[in-house]
Amino acid sequence: MSQGPLLPEGEERVAAKRGSKEGEEGITVSDESVRPWGHYDVLSDMPDHKVKRIVVKPGMRLSYQRHQKRSEHWYVVKGEALVTLDGKDIPLKKGQAVDIPRCSWHRIASTGKSEMAFIEVQTGDYFGEDDIERQQDDFGRK
Repeated sequence: MSQGPLLPEGEERVAAKRGSKEGEEGITVSDESVRPWGHYDVLSDMPDHKVKRIVVKPGMRLSYQRHQKRSEHWYVVKGEALVTLDGKDIPLKKGQAVDIPRCSWHRIASTGKSEMAFIEVQTGDYFGEDDIERQQDDFGRK
């Protein structure tokens, strides 16, 4: 299996094996990227979009960041979240969504007692992890 691009210090990529609930034969292998706040799986990576399922541990949050080359749409599928978008706090729960325009400062936090999960749909010109400008990060990443 390909290791993919190099990841920032303190972050790792693991292979996740997933079987079906019915116990069918076969295992799907996907890249799961582990971060200090939780992990994410890339569900689709195409030239015109990228889709991730992101899981955030209770009480944790992603860095306050922005992207120059993409916008994002976040749809909460599990738990409770607090999105900060250009300084404004937006509470979300399962079934709610928010749009993150290109160049907007944003972050998401898991505010419930259990992990929070959301689907992130990225659209734009470029979807690499190096299109991240961090203003604040709880883990000292730049």
